[in-house]
Amino acid sequence: MNNKPYLIAEIAQAHDGSLGILHSYIDAVAKTGVQAIKFQMHIAEAESSIHEPFRVKFSKEDATRYDYWKRMEFTLEQWKEIKAHCDEAGLDFICSPFSNRAVDWLEEVGVHTYKVGSGEVNNLLLLEKITQTGKPIIISSGMSSFSELDETVSFLKSKNAQFSILQCTTSYPTQPEQYGLNVIGELKERYNVPIGFSDHSSWASTGIAAVALGAEILEFHVVFHKEMFGPDAAASLNLMQTKLLAEAVNKIHTALNNPIDKNNNESFRELKSIFEKSLAINKDLPKGHIISFADLESKKPSGFGISAKEFKNVIGRKLANDKTKWDFLNEEDLA
Repeated sequence: MNNKPYLIAEIAQAHDGSLGILHSYIDAVAKTGVQAIKFQMHIAEAESSIHEPFRVKFSKEDATRYDYWKRMEFTLEQWKEIKAHCDEAGLDFICSPFSNRAVDWLEEVGVHTYKVGSGEVNNLLLLEKITQTGKPIIISSGMSSFSELDETVSFLKSKNAQFSILQCTTSYPTQPEQYGLNVIGELKERYNVPIGFSDHSSWASTGIAAVALGAEILEFHVVFHKEMFGPDAAASLNLMQTKLLAEAVNKIHTALNNPIDKNNNESFRELKSIFEKSLAINKDLPKGHIISFADLESKKPSGFGISAKEFKNVIGRKLANDKTKWDFLNEEDLA
């Protein structure tokens, strides 16, 4: 993993339909050290209907899920302003489309990368539309089995698409027994494409662990406060956690790219001389005394007496001269 982990702060519906709040998220996320910010483009008429049920009935102001998506919409011109703001802030603009119409809009806006949500992985109509753009694609595997992923991967490869896959568990917030960190390695081995982790655990430690296990991309929801209104707030990181995560995974990346040779400890030569110890006598002893274990102590530094690791070779030997308590014990002191 030569490149730093690619960190994507997912805003989703944390803006609750407010353009002003959305723009404040861009400014806040830009200070955390992540490389990208991700949104969801919802065009209610193109993607939903009044028959769509709520996954969780969280909204006290939307009668139906369709009403909620309608309230989450922005105009094409507003999306262009959002993209421009991301450019100014130095953040890659990533977006999940949920309709072919949204792909058309995102092409006009100038999206950096397409994110395909868990529920769209088997939507080959949408995938066909996205692959036609030639843009990079990130697939979230949350609700997909390996057999379903195989089909999608085969489709994407047939289109020569540039894509990556995220291990994800569609549960909000995800519990430790649901993380599926083991799947990161399984995805790498099975598909030989960049693999990442989409996190809904609400803990920075989960993303840190994922990077240590080989995740090259991290996606996670970000919210100003975890008690804010919305379906994802409890499964999100706050801004302080996001900054901590960015700093931590970059350090983990540096560590992984600088393996230590445990056969070579030459750089510790000076420290070893300070911390390692020499044998010494713990009481006054006369010439001719036969050294026992009870007579010995080890004292810093090394090199002033026989090495403490050689104590067994000293036991049972006679002193060649008188020794004073706490004197170092050298070979010439032994008969």
